Amino acid sequence: MSTLVIVESPTKARTIRNFLPSTYRVEASMGHVRDLPSSAEEIPEAVKGEKWAQLGVNVEADFEPLYVIPKDKKKIVKELKDALKDATELILATDEDREGESISWHLLQILKPKVPIKRMVFHEITREAIRDALTHCRDIDNRVVQAQETRRILDRLVGYTLSPLLWKKIAWGLSAGRVQSVAVRLLVRRERERRAFRQGSYWDLKALLEKGKISFDAKLVTVGNVKVANGSDFDENTGQIISGRRVLLLNEQQARALLSRIQNKPWTVTNLEERPVTRKPSPPFTTSTLQQEANRKLRLGARETMRIAQSLYERGFITYMRTDSVHLSEQAIAAARSCVQELYGSEYLSPQPRKYTTKSKGAQEAHEAIRPAGSTFRTPQQTGLDGIDFRLYDLIWKRTVASQMADSRQTHVTVLTQVEDAGFRSSGKRIDFPGFLRAYVEGSDDPDAALEDQEVILPALKVGDKPNCKDLEAVGHETQPPARYTEASLVKMLESEGVGRPSTYASIIGTIVDRGYAKLIANALIPTFTAFAVTTLLETHFPDLVDTGFTSRMEQTLDEIATGEAKWLPYLQKFYTGETGLATQVKEQESQIDAKVARTVVLENISAKVCIGKFGAYLESEGEEGVVKASIPQDLTPADLDPEQVEFLLKQKTEGPEKLGLHPETGEPIYVLIGSYGPYVQLGDVSETNKKPKRASLPKGTDKDSVTLDMAVSLLTLPRLLGTHPETGAKVQANLGMYGPYVVHDQGKVGKDYRSIKPPDDVLTITLDRALELLSQPKAARGRSKSATPLKELGAHPESGELINVYDGRYGPYVKHGDINASLSKDESVENFTLQRALELLATKEAAGGGKSSSKSKKSTKTAAAKSETATEKTAAKKTTAKKTTTAAKKTTTKKAATATTAKKTTKSS
Repeated sequence: MSTLVIVESPTKARTIRNFLPSTYRVEASMGHVRDLPSSAEEIPEAVKGEKWAQLGVNVEADFEPLYVIPKDKKKIVKELKDALKDATELILATDEDREGESISWHLLQILKPKVPIKRMVFHEITREAIRDALTHCRDIDNRVVQAQETRRILDRLVGYTLSPLLWKKIAWGLSAGRVQSVAVRLLVRRERERRAFRQGSYWDLKALLEKGKISFDAKLVTVGNVKVANGSDFDENTGQIISGRRVLLLNEQQARALLSRIQNKPWTVTNLEERPVTRKPSPPFTTSTLQQEANRKLRLGARETMRIAQSLYERGFITYMRTDSVHLSEQAIAAARSCVQELYGSEYLSPQPRKYTTKSKGAQEAHEAIRPAGSTFRTPQQTGLDGIDFRLYDLIWKRTVASQMADSRQTHVTVLTQVEDAGFRSSGKRIDFPGFLRAYVEGSDDPDAALEDQEVILPALKVGDKPNCKDLEAVGHETQPPARYTEASLVKMLESEGVGRPSTYASIIGTIVDRGYAKLIANALIPTFTAFAVTTLLETHFPDLVDTGFTSRMEQTLDEIATGEAKWLPYLQKFYTGETGLATQVKEQESQIDAKVARTVVLENISAKVCIGKFGAYLESEGEEGVVKASIPQDLTPADLDPEQVEFLLKQKTEGPEKLGLHPETGEPIYVLIGSYGPYVQLGDVSETNKKPKRASLPKGTDKDSVTLDMAVSLLTLPRLLGTHPETGAKVQANLGMYGPYVVHDQGKVGKDYRSIKPPDDVLTITLDRALELLSQPKAARGRSKSATPLKELGAHPESGELINVYDGRYGPYVKHGDINASLSKDESVENFTLQRALELLATKEAAGGGKSSSKSKKSTKTAAAKSETATEKTAAKKTTAKKTTTAAKKTTTKKAATATTAKKTTKSS
């Protein structure tokens, strides 16, 4: 007698396998095994002629979904069916949320088991939890499945109905989404507010006072009993004081005159107020609050956070990471309180166990908050984790433990001082008892340092005291526009508005960036011109679909379907096929949408039109000789486009580029231009005999107006040949690339070794000796999320002999061989990833011309770099056949081995 247990991932399977008897066989489905068709080739021949086939949903037959098994899942399905043949019982142990319930249901439909079936659920992977879950199995919850299927169908109807309209009216390849488009609109609205913002300026005085050898700051707040204006008194749309505000607006001259008048006058304490304040700890993490804190503290994106959290969950370190609940079980509360007692003492323990309740109506993804797994919490140091895994677990551990700690007691002190008719305020904060702040302080990774930062100690003062003024200065201020959304603040906004579900926010933000609707710069999400055009079209013609209230009500209905309070079919019929349904709206609006208008972006203070074209955004202006068009650099966002840049780009198009001078050796003119990828210098004119003049990009951060003739001549010498490497005889060069200046040791077929050039070294002056010194140093990781140390070493490539390793990248783990990078799918685990699977991924990527240099996101303006990329792709193409042959041979060997060792068959990631 044997029992087959099916979970989603190999890592989860391996962890659970350790907690079950030997008669249990645990296999992974690798996520969903069935879905709506993602491309035309997946649509079955029998229905390809149907007009609804492209939707993947038969809207004419009660919205029946067309489910198919993707090509990359057919092998997995076969393996699961084979495993089921030997089983006397089937346990579906996918995640406890809607997605997991849906996966179990799909497995049931595909496998059609003839043995008893159980649905096992748990929210942590520990021996105790798994054994307990085995004794409390249930049936599949069909209402939850129906809610998830309705959500999936709804998303498909919105995306596949609106996206083709965007292709016709704006640009090919654009996409719309039920939640995605609302999130993009939030970004665009904030950017519109920033563009409409008018800056205001004001001045005040700042004093450094002293009493009893203790110094403290004081800020001017009144003059003649009239409040002095500060940033909150300004209208963002006018840059002027809000109408009706009775405040004194000081300019520089007035502030300095006041300073001179009170410079050496006596100061007197006129009022002192102490106010006790009690702070309670934040509840344990939910999905959204974890994403927010990880972004603020660890600078992790939402996708990265969820990938790391999922890995921690599957390895048994934390509870399930997709949850809206802040509830803690009695076991968890006891474990947290035990940690507090042992590590901080009984005085830091809350008098009574803290029990948190979830306010959100839709909070039903799982039964507990995200916390350390088990009945006792391992401290971060006891886990054996390191790197970013350790830091995220540490964050979760601290937040959970702090939730059961005593309140923090503080005293806020306000001191008012007077010098003639000028009133100043000083604010202090005294921590009387730190309480939970000993373990967890929001916004800091170092509780001790944060605790010191929390306190602002003022000297012992009383009314009538006369502190000494050690320093007095006039300070100018300018009001700031509304802050752009970060991933953290966007997640917070989406959750507060009830848009989407926290478990989907990571993929939504990833899609927005991947599809070119926003750029992630310095942790801020900045919308692009395309985002402006799409949002304007949807706001004008489909306002409900980008309205947060409407989308929130959709979420409520989906929740009601899950609880049986609403029926799914009438809802879909009303949404899509009713008189005001989406299909009807699109049909009516399509003829009314002028494509030329839809492709035009209207921006304040910009005289020219901004249009969306096949190759990106461009300017269009009526000139004396007709319409003038000029490309907008791809790294330029609507936030950065100003009248001066518009004038320069159009002038460059009509009058030609700005000439710096003549090259001292060739006599050719040297120009400064702005192209699609930013500013660059060019040697000579474009002509029939010189179609591609030599060009060189400006170093990052260099303004085009600061470029001199000498600098341009130097840039045009790049790449600079510094000499030959003493050990290999290969050339060593210095050049500028996408990631800045670098030196490279080029050994031809053996490969290229790169090192970044950092200040004070300069790409134009660096010597061979210094380059050799840099090349001798260990290679640093690029970006915060990558590690120079591989996550896993797989072995040598059968042809080149080079090691193939798995690395941690910004968008998840990837395998690397030479210049080819291939990402692991979201369902593949690093632990079970094999050399064989790596060779398959690399061969597929190489056959598609997917070398690192040819990635769409890596756009270089260097002609030499472009030639290098072409050569790399040609070489890759020649190797593809040989690699496929090798891979095929290895597949045969693997299959033979798998026959002999059936139990190991599904541990190979597919």
